[in-house]
Amino acid sequence: MDPHHPTRDELELVDVLHALSDPVRLQIVRILDQADGAVACGQVALPVGKSTTSHHFKVLREAGVARCRDEGTRRYHSLRRDDLDARFPGLLDTVLRAAENEPPVDRAHSRSS
Repeated sequence: MDPHHPTRDELELVDVLHALSDPVRLQIVRILDQADGAVACGQVALPVGKSTTSHHFKVLREAGVARCRDEGTRRYHSLRRDDLDARFPGLLDTVLRAAENEPPVDRAHSRSS
């Protein structure tokens, strides 16, 4: 059974901004935005442990930033760009453009949330 995703109309700006405020989640969003299709959890190299990675994906899903689907034992994630652009025009591009100037997340300097 696939997890619940908020509908486009249920997306809330405060939830989306919270999801995008963490450097690890922002790194995930950049990876998903550049991917050609859905990405399996194991394909996303992050400087945090597996359970922390799962938590970050859950926050992105619950905020409506990412969509996930289960296929066998794998979970695939994709960015909900169409929904985000329709609900909050320009927001995702603005955040991603600003993030380009940020260095990649470093385990020694990352904070958990």
